[in-house]
Amino acid sequence: MFDTTRRRVLDGLNRRYIYGRLPLLHTIIFLIEMAVTMRLASKFNSYYAEKPVLTTMVTNAVLGGIADTVAQTITAIKARRSQRSDRSGNDFISIEIHELDKEKPPALGELGYAKNRPPPFDFERLTRFMAYGFFMAPIQFQWFKFLSRAFPITKRSATVPALKRVAADQLMFAPIGLVCFFTFMTVAEGGGRRALLRKFQDVYLPTLKANFILWPAVQILNFRVVPIQFQIPFVSTVGIAWTAYLSLTNSSEDE
Repeated sequence: MFDTTRRRVLDGLNRRYIYGRLPLLHTIIFLIEMAVTMRLASKFNSYYAEKPVLTTMVTNAVLGGIADTVAQTITAIKARRSQRSDRSGNDFISIEIHELDKEKPPALGELGYAKNRPPPFDFERLTRFMAYGFFMAPIQFQWFKFLSRAFPITKRSATVPALKRVAADQLMFAPIGLVCFFTFMTVAEGGGRRALLRKFQDVYLPTLKANFILWPAVQILNFRVVPIQFQIPFVSTVGIAWTAYLSLTNSSEDE
């Protein structure tokens, strides 16, 4: 009974769009995640002082969830527009006019049901991304501590050690991190060796190239300016866009 009610509620939320464009359920989940993030941000120093690794793990998980929610929202919006375009065969403005001719438009801000709606919000996928961020955080934590010890930054010598940290991070940790990501996601999705090999053949190298475009500049700023306790949260915050890209890449390959 409870399961049936829950599915009906979720199905109803998945069918509703704000202004006919923004998926309601995705928006609700995003706002909840942002509320949790703001709570973590306000208490981060005290949490970190007591339990640094656990605090980093929870922060990573929440930010990973935000990234996947953003990715799923982008996919839903694109699918919604594509379906409207397929139905009308015209541009976006003509779509609106075409639909207004057929049915009474909702009032400003009214929630309207989606027809031929995109796939519903994937909670299992969200859980996978949050789990990956959670379990990857201790490895990142130890890696950043190693970099700080191996290449200490001082007032007299700051730029060169920071560049060494970036080089080590991008040449050693980044390739291995992507291997861990695609392996974890494929296994968590129930894929076997064949699915994993296909994913590495199709998306690993393009993703690694994209990594080398974005992250060196981010990590130079991170290692040069950001205090060590904020380095992983900073990377995870900037990584919302990156993880959303990974989520889209991973899901597109699955499809």
